[in-house]
Amino acid sequence: MRSAVEAWVADDPDPGTRAELAALLQAGDTEGLASRFAEPLTFGTAGIRGALGPGPARMNRATVRRTAAGLARYLDEAKPEANEQPVVIGHDARRGSPEFADEAARVLTGAGRRVLRLPGPVPTPVLAFAVRHLGAVAGVMVTASHNPRDDNGVKVYWTDGGQIVPPVDTGIAAAAGAAGPLLDLPLGDTGEALGDEVTQAYLDAIVAAVPPDNPPAGQLAYAARAQLRIAYTPMHGVGLATMLRAFSQAGFAPPAVVAEQAEPDGMFPTLPKPNPEEPGALDLLLAEATRTGADLALANDPDADRLAVALPDPAAPNGWRVLTGDELGGLLGDHLIRHTPDPERRLLVTTIVSAGLLGELAAAAGAAHAETLTGFKWIMRAADGPAAQGHQFLFGYEEALGFAVTDLVRDKDGMSAALVLAAAAAGARSRGQTLTDALDDIARRFGLYVTSQFSVELAGGPEAGAALLAAARSAPPLSLLGQPVTTIDDFGLGLRTQADGTKDPLTLPRQDAIIWLAADRTRVAVRPSGTEPKVKIYLQVVLPVADPDSPAGDLSTAGPLRAQAARRLADLRQEVSEVLHL
Repeated sequence: MRSAVEAWVADDPDPGTRAELAALLQAGDTEGLASRFAEPLTFGTAGIRGALGPGPARMNRATVRRTAAGLARYLDEAKPEANEQPVVIGHDARRGSPEFADEAARVLTGAGRRVLRLPGPVPTPVLAFAVRHLGAVAGVMVTASHNPRDDNGVKVYWTDGGQIVPPVDTGIAAAAGAAGPLLDLPLGDTGEALGDEVTQAYLDAIVAAVPPDNPPAGQLAYAARAQLRIAYTPMHGVGLATMLRAFSQAGFAPPAVVAEQAEPDGMFPTLPKPNPEEPGALDLLLAEATRTGADLALANDPDADRLAVALPDPAAPNGWRVLTGDELGGLLGDHLIRHTPDPERRLLVTTIVSAGLLGELAAAAGAAHAETLTGFKWIMRAADGPAAQGHQFLFGYEEALGFAVTDLVRDKDGMSAALVLAAAAAGARSRGQTLTDALDDIARRFGLYVTSQFSVELAGGPEAGAALLAAARSAPPLSLLGQPVTTIDDFGLGLRTQADGTKDPLTLPRQDAIIWLAADRTRVAVRPSGTEPKVKIYLQVVLPVADPDSPAGDLSTAGPLRAQAARRLADLRQEVSEVLHL
């Protein structure tokens, strides 16, 4: 270990991390050194991400320099015809983000690449939009999104504006590994600074993508935007300035902003885990929404690519109902289908672990529908896949609060999704209704979809998840909540098995995941982590609404079913835990 540490120190461009390692060596802190020199960071969600600190298992200038060198080498090999196209770089407000962006830029310019820099901290969706808008060959975003405060990362976008996927990610990783000594890499300048023009182009694009209501209702709905009361938080991130401009440009009144979380702050003083899905993460937002009498409460995560939403609900303990990603996906999908011309020419996309509702919405409208593996790197590429032939991408989402309401941004975008949802709320308001009414109306038409998920830590290393999946594969349940299992999708084997034993190939790439579907649409998805001894389990129950023809504002049919659905989810969780011996 001492040899490995000394070799790293000799090639580390950052005096701060060199000093930290030297101090650990001098103190004989083998445990601290081992954690920093364990498994090196590898490409995950379109890049690398991890805790800040020295060593190959941490995010630091050396890690960023090697990654940027790998990107430069891979571009030379894979796209030699694109030497004149720039690489665009942006960064968020986390600790180390500006320095990491400078590091990446110096490596790329030193390799002969033209680099364009977005000004100041920017939301990730602006960088994703900028790649295609500027005709860039690639994009680099320094961010750790909603990870804990001690993390940072580098996310890479390809020429099409989407997150990198195989074989690009493995190609960049291999090129980074072959980059040689870091101190020998030629370094250039930090790139050409851009002005506000890219952000304004992004705003023009997402505001234009908000579908209007049909006249004359559209005039009333647009007027209702100015009366809609919105509470908003950027969660100490970089979304506020852009979101305020977006609301104003789209005709909404300025939102009430959570003052304690308004300014970018990489220490996240009110949020140790700045993830809107974490318990308590929205407490300050809901307090602000209550104080101001808001009709709608919205939160972006720190890099503004996710959206969380809460609606007023007198029956809730604190007066607010926080929507799940699947509920939001249903709301947004239904609104977009209802307000787009020729829905039969549109494509809606979701993931294998998200609710099945979007497929039903698409089928009812005659639209195309596709399911992908988890992650927006797959969702947005469905826009160019077989399901998209003759269809234009309309909407995509994943249950982890990621939404794409336009393919102008080929990634999840919490800001454009916020605009569309706010427009839907204003339209409902103009008709004397609410988004809660819209959710109940969807339940009346398609049944009440209720979903949840939970994670379980496993004893052993990362291989424990694969062992659990193998056991589940060998002894699948015959029923779920008393209903026979009709379909088993095994993405590890690439097979769909029907109740009669018929087996058909699955078209998606292989991934360790199994889905059990019962006759009444009860569903369980099991997906182990590839890097941790942990398994994530997704649950779905669907209850029919007794009177689907009841008025949209009548909560007597859909409302009471939620408690029943919650009980069924709890029973399903217990049943699955027994099946998997958790």
